[in-house]
Amino acid sequence: MEKLLKSSLSIIIVFILFSCQKESTTNSLNKRSLAEKRYKKAIQFMQGSTPFQNGIAEAVEIDPTYEQAVYELSVAHLKRGMPHEWKPQYNKAVKLDSANRIPWRGYLYLWFYRDYKKAIEDFDASDVLTPNFIDAPQGLSVDAWRGIAYLGLKDYKKSIYYFDKYINKEIEDFSEKSVDVTAFLYQGIAYLESGDFINAQACFDRLIKNSYGFSADGKYYKALILSKQGKIEDAKIMIDAALKDFNDGYYNKRPYVEALRQLYLGDYNNLKLSLSKK
Repeated sequence: MEKLLKSSLSIIIVFILFSCQKESTTNSLNKRSLAEKRYKKAIQFMQGSTPFQNGIAEAVEIDPTYEQAVYELSVAHLKRGMPHEWKPQYNKAVKLDSANRIPWRGYLYLWFYRDYKKAIEDFDASDVLTPNFIDAPQGLSVDAWRGIAYLGLKDYKKSIYYFDKYINKEIEDFSEKSVDVTAFLYQGIAYLESGDFINAQACFDRLIKNSYGFSADGKYYKALILSKQGKIEDAKIMIDAALKDFNDGYYNKRPYVEALRQLYLGDYNNLKLSLSKK
């Protein structure tokens, strides 16, 4: 009788635990469903607007584990230049999905805050988190982003190394046509600033070729190199071609932020003016 009673109690306890677990799972699914519904309604409004932000905040309140909403809540702060609001919120998303959010945070450190060291730390961390996969925040390999970050630090050797790593991998897997042309541009700048004009010019030639002949930046730097080599007439022709491409919109730029080593109309005009005096 005692054994039967114990067995019955055990069954009842297991049943209760199972029921509680099932109820907890159901509640979690219901919360996620409600949060997603609120999120989808909120994103119909302009990003960063009051109904957008309030709606996203409500989605997070319904389900604090809904990573997409937790992340989205940080975006407006980022674009408004409010790091004290952006970073704490973004780091909540990192805790929910570190594999995706850490390399993406590196990208944000790189372009929005020009914190090259922190960007590199996050790109390096992504290699540890996904050892058999090359992360590509914003659609570009972390190796290319590292190359840009090291250029920002004026560590030309490491910058060139990571651009080579990215370019060679892309060619191995696909073709040179699939390489993001900014890799040729920034690798060329790294060579140029380190005093290697030959390799710099080779990079700018690849940039122009893979840009279908249109690249204000590539032609500007070629004109600069030609000038330093004493080939003034060739440099004048090249800077005129660079100016035409610039005026037609074929120049390096980024949304929301200034591109690293971005060139403006004054840069082209100043080089043209200096060449006219020679």
